[in-house]
Amino acid sequence: MHIQTMEQGKMTQDQWGSIRDELHQSMGANCFQSWIEPLKYVGAEEGIARFNVPTNFLGNYVSQNYGDLLLSKITRLNPTVRRVVFDTVTAAKTAAACASAQDHQPEPLAAPQVQTRPASSPDALNGSPLDKRFTFDTFVVGKPNELAHAAARRVAEGGPVTFNPLFLYGGVGLGKTHLMHAIAWELRTRHPHLTVLNLSAEQFMYRFVQALRDRKMMDFKELFRSVDVLMVDDVQFIAGKDSTQEEFFHTFNALVDQHKQIIISADRAPDEIKDLENRIRSRLQSGLVVDLHPTDYELRLGILQAKSEMYARMYPGLEVERGILEFLAARIVSNVRILEGALTRLFAFASLVGKPISMDLTQECLTDILRVSERKVSIEEIQRKVADHYLIRHSDLVGPKRVRTFARPRQIAMYLCKQLTTRSLPEIGRHFGGRDHTTVMHGVRRIEELRKQDAQIAEDVELLRRSLEA
Repeated sequence: MHIQTMEQGKMTQDQWGSIRDELHQSMGANCFQSWIEPLKYVGAEEGIARFNVPTNFLGNYVSQNYGDLLLSKITRLNPTVRRVVFDTVTAAKTAAACASAQDHQPEPLAAPQVQTRPASSPDALNGSPLDKRFTFDTFVVGKPNELAHAAARRVAEGGPVTFNPLFLYGGVGLGKTHLMHAIAWELRTRHPHLTVLNLSAEQFMYRFVQALRDRKMMDFKELFRSVDVLMVDDVQFIAGKDSTQEEFFHTFNALVDQHKQIIISADRAPDEIKDLENRIRSRLQSGLVVDLHPTDYELRLGILQAKSEMYARMYPGLEVERGILEFLAARIVSNVRILEGALTRLFAFASLVGKPISMDLTQECLTDILRVSERKVSIEEIQRKVADHYLIRHSDLVGPKRVRTFARPRQIAMYLCKQLTTRSLPEIGRHFGGRDHTTVMHGVRRIEELRKQDAQIAEDVELLRRSLEA
C-alpha cells in the first residue's frame, strides 16, 4: 500500500492510520485487534515516536514482538525517528500533570528493544546498551592493538567504505568490544542520520528464529537490509547453525552490494572458526582482518596509569605509586578486564579501610587475583616448545651459534620468557648460555618489531604462546 509523503518531518494521524491498515493486512485480524488496535499514537519528537498503551503487559509485548516492524514502517515515513516508546495511559497522564510544575517528561514504560538509529540515550538494538566508558578517548593504544585502533578509527569516520568488512579478532579482554562500542559512539556523533545496528551474533540468531516462528521473515529481511552500518559481535556463535548462517550470508551480501559498512568481531580468525561455511569464511576474509594481540607489559602499564588517574579523581587523597602499577602490570597478564577490576578493587578497598595504597595493602587486597595470575610456565618448558617447533636441538637454541636458523628461534624463546614468566632479564640470559641482559632485551625488541612486519613470525609466536598457556 502506498503511503503519502511526510509533511515537514512529522507523522500525522492519517499516516499512522495507513500504517495500521498495512499491519492489519500483514498480521491478520486476531493479532491486529489484540496488539496493534489498542495503541494510541501520541506523536514524534526528538527522534522518539510515542504511543499510549492501556497496560504495562501490552506495551512490553508489543515492544518485544512488533517493535522492529513498527520502527521500520515509521522510519520509512520519518527518517528522524530512532526509537519507539510505549507509555501506559495512567503514567502518561500523571507525567503530564507534573510537567507544568516540574518540567518533567513522561517516563517510558521500558527500554525499547528496537532502536536502529542513534539517539540521545545509549540504548542499542535489543536493549543492549553501549557502554559510556568504551570510547576512543578511553582506549589505551599500544603496539599489540595499534593497527586495530587505526582501522576502527578509519571506519568510524563514516566516509566511503574502504574495506568491508572490518573483522576484529582476539582473546577475551583484549579490547574488541571496546572498539566496537567506540565506533558506534563516534558514528553517532559524526553522522546521526546513519542507521547503525549493533548486536551480538546470538541476538541475530534469536531474532532470525523468532521471525521464522512468527512467519515474519520479510520484516526481518527488510530491517537488516535497510541499515547503513551493521555491527555483529562474537560472530563465532553462528558457526554450525546452518539456517542462521544462510541468512547471515544473504544479509552480508545485500549490504556489501549496497556499499554499506559491516564490522565483525570474533574470538579467533575466520579460518580458525570451526563449522563456519566456506563461503562465509571467504566473505569475512575479503575485507580487513585485524588481530588484537595479547597485551604486552607497556600496554598494561599504560592502561593502569590511565585508570589510576581517573580513580584518583573519584577518590580524593588516594594515589597509587608507579611501582605498584608496575607490579600489577607484570603479574596480571591474561586479561585486561581482570587487570582493571584489580585496580578498581584496590582503590575501593583503600577508601573503605581508610589506608593509603601501599604494596602490603595491594597484596592483601588482591591475594586471590595475584594467586590465580601467577605464571606457571617455566623457561625450560618454553625452550623445549620452541626447539620442537623449529626442529632444532636444545643445545643449539641456547648455544653460541649465531646463524639465523638458531638465532631467530632463540630470540622468540627469549621474547616468550619475558612475556610468560616473572623472571628478570639477567635470569633469562643465564638460561640461554650465560648471555647478558642487553642481549635478551635486544632479542625481545627484535621480535616485537618482526611481529608487525612478518606474518609468519607473528603466527609462530601466537601459536607457541597459546600452546604454552593451554
